[in-house]
Amino acid sequence: MKLSQFQFVLPAEKIASEPPRWRDECKLMVLDRKTGEIEHKLFKNIIEYFGKGDTFVLNDTKVFPARLYGNKEKTGADIEVFLLRELNREQRLWDVVVDPARKIRIGNKLYFGEDESLVAEVIDNTTSRGRTLRFLYDGSYEEFKKSLFALGQTPVPTWVKKEVTAEDAENFQTIFAQHEGAVSAPAAGLHFSRELFNRMILKDINKAFITLHMGVGHFREVDVEDLSKHKMDSERLIITPEAAEVINQTKRRGNKVLAVGITTIRGLETYVTTHDEVNPYDGWTNKFIFPPYRFAIPDAIVSNFHRPGSTMLMSVAAFGGYENVMKAYKLALEYKDENGEGYKFGPYGDALLII
Repeated sequence: MKLSQFQFVLPAEKIASEPPRWRDECKLMVLDRKTGEIEHKLFKNIIEYFGKGDTFVLNDTKVFPARLYGNKEKTGADIEVFLLRELNREQRLWDVVVDPARKIRIGNKLYFGEDESLVAEVIDNTTSRGRTLRFLYDGSYEEFKKSLFALGQTPVPTWVKKEVTAEDAENFQTIFAQHEGAVSAPAAGLHFSRELFNRMILKDINKAFITLHMGVGHFREVDVEDLSKHKMDSERLIITPEAAEVINQTKRRGNKVLAVGITTIRGLETYVTTHDEVNPYDGWTNKFIFPPYRFAIPDAIVSNFHRPGSTMLMSVAAFGGYENVMKAYKLALEYKDENGEGYKFGPYGDALLII
């Protein structure tokens, strides 16, 4: 398929800049991929479509405060540094993206904090925008990490909101986040509340957790018309033997597996057996799912409404069918409920369940 087939006009007012008051009360569009029929619900109604023995698979990655603002030595020029991943704990090495990249050279020092208490040196140019920084810090690793994260900002995408607030530190994190390493939240997971988890227990719906640390590559714009030529950045993926067993037992019983979010879908489809079961895995994935694609694991997926031309939209279309999903997105842009409110896009927006 072609990139141009996934383009549409997304008005700014359709992007949610704040989450709903209650996590599980955002809108939920439900699409039957066999009939193309669409229903309008609230997210807390999602368990109406599942029952005893079914399993929800969620991504328990934890977002860290990845965005830093600093200044370049001598010139004092403002620099934005986006932490991607820690490369070496002992040497305080981090893989980062800097903006504006053209002003940064190997050997430059960058200063962070009002008192310039944290200093980093550029030691490598890894890509056109990427760099490797060595943070110069004499204290313990724990003290360094605390200082680094205290200066960092919750990495809510700038297209969602320009000014990040203290509330975003909680809002942009799932209630089940456990393993630190993501620079963006698994958006569909943001809608789960403790009340919803309790209702799942009452219906004997299982939970299984995998870990996929979403990187900035998830949001890079696709710049090739032929989607088969697009390369995803690699991201760390961990599927424990225990999680794989829960998922596989669900499949063997003939129950349904719901993949919560695009990262979960990618994780589940990365390392699959010839019998359409999940293998335990601890490594990296650059899986890119776009139509046409045969899914081995999920029987249903839930995901937020995504931006035009995004890899996330392509993955949703691969599961729900291109025509079905693009029709659902068109409806999401036009729909108004009895209060005159429509669907919202982005990580703080509403969700689409495909069954």
